[in-house]
Amino acid sequence: MLRPMFEATSKRGAATVGSIGGVGDEKVVSVTELTRRIKGLLETSIAPGWVRGEVSNLRVQSSGHSYFSLKDAGAQIACVMFRGDAARTGSGGLLRDGVQVLAFGSLGVYEPRGNYQLIVRVVVDDGAGRLQQEFERLKRRLAAEGLFDPARKRPLPTVPRTVAFVTSPTGAAVQDFVRILKRRQWKGRLVVLPVKVQGAEAAGEMVRALEVAAGMRNDVVDTRASDEAVEDERLFDLIVIGRGGGSLEDLWAFNEEALVRAVAASPVPIVSAVGHEIDFTLCDFAADVRAETPSAAAELITSGYLEYVSRVRRVGADLDASTDRALANERAGLRLLAARLAAVSPWTRVEKAWLQLDDMQSRLERAMRVAISRGRDDLGELRARLVRFEPGNRIERARDRVASIEARLRGSVARACERKAQQVAALGERLRALDPAAVLARGYVIMRDAGGRPLVQRAGLERDQRVHAQFHDGEAELRVVDPLRPAEGPPST
Repeated sequence: MLRPMFEATSKRGAATVGSIGGVGDEKVVSVTELTRRIKGLLETSIAPGWVRGEVSNLRVQSSGHSYFSLKDAGAQIACVMFRGDAARTGSGGLLRDGVQVLAFGSLGVYEPRGNYQLIVRVVVDDGAGRLQQEFERLKRRLAAEGLFDPARKRPLPTVPRTVAFVTSPTGAAVQDFVRILKRRQWKGRLVVLPVKVQGAEAAGEMVRALEVAAGMRNDVVDTRASDEAVEDERLFDLIVIGRGGGSLEDLWAFNEEALVRAVAASPVPIVSAVGHEIDFTLCDFAADVRAETPSAAAELITSGYLEYVSRVRRVGADLDASTDRALANERAGLRLLAARLAAVSPWTRVEKAWLQLDDMQSRLERAMRVAISRGRDDLGELRARLVRFEPGNRIERARDRVASIEARLRGSVARACERKAQQVAALGERLRALDPAAVLARGYVIMRDAGGRPLVQRAGLERDQRVHAQFHDGEAELRVVDPLRPAEGPPST
C-alpha cells in the first residue's frame, strides 16, 4: 500500500538511487515529504469522530492550550485542545487527570516531530475513569471477602534479620531504600528480588517472586516437622513490595487481583511501599503494613533495630554506672574496715606513743629556742645602746653624712654637664642639616649664571644660555634648551 507513495516523484529533496543489493532504481523522498504524505493519508482517510477514554498527563500551557492523553486498558493517544475551542464550547473545565470523557475531534500530524495526535474540538463528561471504577469495584469485592480485615494482619518482626525487596532493580526506589538502610547503619541482610513493576507482565512476575520468597529456606537450620520449625527456618523475616510513584495506570499492576491475593496469602509478613504518600493501591490494603514510600519502609524496618541499639547503649551505660557505684561502695567499706583494724592494733598504740614522745620533745626544743632567742635579743639591745653613746661612732656617722653630700653634689654636676653636651650635639645636628653640602646630598642642585650668581627662578633664562650646576659630588656646565616649558614638569636643561 505504501509502495506507490514511495514511487511518486518528490518535489523537495528527491533523488535517484542506483540498484543496491539487487533492488531496482527507486525514487527517494525526504523526511518532510514522507511526513507530509502520511499527514495527508491520516487526515483524509480517517473522518472526525468521537473517542472515549480516560484523561491523563494533562498539561495546560500559558497560552491556554491543553495537552493531554486519552487512554484505556490497551492504548493511549496524544491530544490537544486549543484555547479557542475550549472557550467556545465551555468544555475545557472537564479536563482533569483520571476523568472518563467523550472527545470529538480529528486526527492531525505535527510535522516537526512526526507525531500524530487527536485535535479535540468538544469534550463531554463520560463519568469516572474506567481504571478508577475498576479499582473501586475490585476493592469492594475483596474487602467483602475479608482480605483487608485488620484482624488478619500480622505484626512485623521487631528486628528483621533478612529482608526481601520485590521491586525493579533499576528503579530509584531500591536506591533510596538501600541509602536509608546504610545511613541508619542497619546490620541485617537485604535481598532484592528483581521484577517488572509496570506493564502487563508485572503482576505475574511479582506473584512468582512472592512465592519464591516464601519458599526459600535458611540452609543453616535443620529441617523440623512442626509449623513453628518451618516458620523459623524461612530465609526471610520480612518482605517489602513496592516501587516509586506514578499515575494510576503506572501503578495498576499493584491492583491486579492475583497479586493482591498473593500478598494477603503470604506466610511472611509483607510491607507494601508503592508510590508516594497520596498513592493507594489494593496491595496497600492487603499487606500487613502500608508504608507511604519505599524510603518510609526502610525507616520502618530499621526503627526497631535503632531502638534496640539505643536500649543496649542505655543498659550498658546503666551497667557501667552500677558497677562503678558498687566498686566505690566496696572500696569505701574496705577502707573503713582497714581503719578500724588499724585503730585497735598494738603496733598502732606503740606508734601513737612514739608520736606523743616526738611531740613533747618538739615542744621542749621550741621552748628552749624561744628562751635563748629572748636572751639574745635583750643582749643585742644593750649592746646597741652602748654603741650609740660611743664618741667614735658619732664621728663615723658624721663622716658618712659628708661623703653622702659630696656624692650627691658630684652627681648633680655630672648630670648638668651631660645635659649641656646633649644640647651642643642637637645644635650641631641642626647646623649640619643647614649645610648646603647636606642639601646637595639629598638631590638638590645649585644653579648659577655665567657671573656666578645663583639662579633662584626661571624668569630671565634664555635659550642656549650657559649655566653652572653644582652637585654634591662635583660641578657641570649646562645649556638651557626651553626656558618657556610649563611649570608642572621639571625644567629641561
